[in-house]
Amino acid sequence: MQYFDREYLGRPLWEIDRPQPEFVRLEEAGEIRGRVLDVGCGTGENTIWFAGRGHESWGIDFSANAIARARSKAAERGSSATFREANALSLGALGERFDTVTDSGLFHTLLDKHRAPYSESLRAVLRPGGRFFLLCFSEEEPSSWGGPRRISAHELTTTFDDGWRREWIRPARYDVRLPGVEGKAWLGAFTRR
Repeated sequence: MQYFDREYLGRPLWEIDRPQPEFVRLEEAGEIRGRVLDVGCGTGENTIWFAGRGHESWGIDFSANAIARARSKAAERGSSATFREANALSLGALGERFDTVTDSGLFHTLLDKHRAPYSESLRAVLRPGGRFFLLCFSEEEPSSWGGPRRISAHELTTTFDDGWRREWIRPARYDVRLPGVEGKAWLGAFTRR
């Protein structure tokens, strides 16, 4: 946890100063709907972009430094995005409900023991019938550069099984600022039952 907070004092390699293209394409295709929660929002690029597209958009992160930077960006850009420091494993504490929840690079940082609590936490804030979109590094990404763990499609399916309907999991790209990284990822869509 302290690692991430320290990284946000500078410019982490996963901060690309624009929204992740996979989420841009989803929103432009009409997949991102209604009130949006961006879990693990970092400095808020996706959250701010969703707000600019007309969504009531919230971003949460456990890093105080990330949230401070996200709020500063939102103020500079005149964005209506809301940012809160919060734990992704206890989202019910927000006391809010959303139509869409997104995760851009949080899941692949979780320990195995946190996956089931994360799934339950997401269900606590997502309306029945609401959709959850997840972007994470896949096991196809070469591991020679280190970075976060790689995730298999099977791991996503088993984590988001109880209380969810899997819509699809497809190959995608996760953009980072690191030469030689291919960004091989999974993009998954799940509907809360």
